[in-house]
Amino acid sequence: MPAATLDLARVRSAFPSLDLGVAHFDGPGGSQVPTPVAEAVAAAMTAGLCQRGSASETERRTDAVVTEARSAIADLLGGEPGGVVFGRSMTQLTFDLARTLSRAWGPGDEVVVTRLDHDANIRPWVLAAERAGATVRWLDFDPETAELDDIESVLSTRTRLVAVTAASNLFGTRPDVRAIADAAHEVDALVHVDGVHLAPHAPVDLNGLGADFLACSPYKFFGPHLGTLTASPRLLDTLHPDKLLPSSDAVPERFELGTLPYELLAGVTAAVDFIAGLVPGEGPRRDRILVSMHAVEAAEAALLTRLLDGLTALDGVTVHGRPGRRTPTALFSVDGLAGREVHAKLAAIGVNAPASTFYAIEASRRAGLGDEGAVRAGIAPYTSPDDVDRLLEGVAGLVGGAR
Repeated sequence: MPAATLDLARVRSAFPSLDLGVAHFDGPGGSQVPTPVAEAVAAAMTAGLCQRGSASETERRTDAVVTEARSAIADLLGGEPGGVVFGRSMTQLTFDLARTLSRAWGPGDEVVVTRLDHDANIRPWVLAAERAGATVRWLDFDPETAELDDIESVLSTRTRLVAVTAASNLFGTRPDVRAIADAAHEVDALVHVDGVHLAPHAPVDLNGLGADFLACSPYKFFGPHLGTLTASPRLLDTLHPDKLLPSSDAVPERFELGTLPYELLAGVTAAVDFIAGLVPGEGPRRDRILVSMHAVEAAEAALLTRLLDGLTALDGVTVHGRPGRRTPTALFSVDGLAGREVHAKLAAIGVNAPASTFYAIEASRRAGLGDEGAVRAGIAPYTSPDDVDRLLEGVAGLVGGAR
C-alpha cells in the first residue's frame, strides 16, 4: 500500500491567517492555528465552565474537557492519559519537575545536560543541581554538523538524570534519543526529553524514545499556548511536588497548580483531532495520528531539501549545521547583514523568518553565533513550495547572486 500523502490545498484551507498572503517560516516559535481549534476554544468558553465535579452539568462538562485533553495528548505521544500533566508552559513544568526531583540529589550526584538544547531543558536542571550540591556534566556537540557527542563520555554510576532534546529547535538535529536513554538507564538515571520541536514534525512515542518524562508545547502543533508533561503514572506517583494542602494529591492532578485553563484544553483536543485528520481515514485516533505524521514528515522533508539546496546555492549565505537526521529547520546567515536585518527585510516582502538564538543560547554560542544567533526558517505542514521559493527569492535579493 502506498504511503499516505498530504493534500496541501486542503490543509492550508483550514488556516485563516494564511489568507493574508504571508509565508510563515516562524512555526518553531508557534504555529498558525486552524479554524477548528479556535472554534473549540470559543465553544468551551461559551458553553459554560466552572470547576470539575459530577453534581451539575457544568461541572461534568468541565471534567470532560480535562479528561478528553489528557486522552488526546496521550494519543499524540503514545502515553497514558493518567500520566499527562498540564501547565502554563514547558518551561514552567520543567522547573517544577526539577525542583521536585532535586530534593533527592546531593553532593556527588551528577546531572547531564547538553549544549544542543533549548535553555528550558538546561537551566532548570543546572539551577536545581547547584542548589542540591550536585555536579552538572555537559554533553557537547560538533559545531560543524550540530551532532551530539557520545553520551557515554558524561555518564557515570552517579548520574541521576539526563536531559536531552528530541530535536534541536535551532539546527533541527534529531539525536538518537533511544540510544541515549538506554545508556542512561544502564546507570539507573532518569531521562527527561524535550519533545517541543519534534512533536510538530514526526510521529512521537514516549516508550519508543525511552523517555521517562516527555515535555512538549501544544502551541507548536496548532494548539493554544500551554505546556504538557507526559510520564508513566506509576513514576509520577513516586514524586511529591509542592502543592496546596486542599488540592488533590491524585496523579496527575498533584502536579497541576491552581485551576487549569479549561478552554485551552478544549483547544488542545481539537488540535490533536486536527492532526489525526490531516490524512482522512478511520480507526483509533492514535493510528490516524501516526499515518498523518508520517505524511507530514515526508512532505516536510521534500520541502526542506528544496530549501537547503536553494540556500546553499546562494553566494554569501551560510547554512549552519548539517545533521544527518533532522526536522525541517534551516538556520542561516547572510554575509554583511545582521540576522535581525535579514528578518526585517524578509518580513517587508511577506516572508516571516525570525532571527535569534531562540533560547538555545548554549548551542548558538558553541556554534560561534554568539548571543545574536541567526535566521531560522521552519517548515510546517501548511508550508507550500511557493512559500519556499518566496523565501529563497527574498534571500537572493539580499545577496545579489548565486554560486
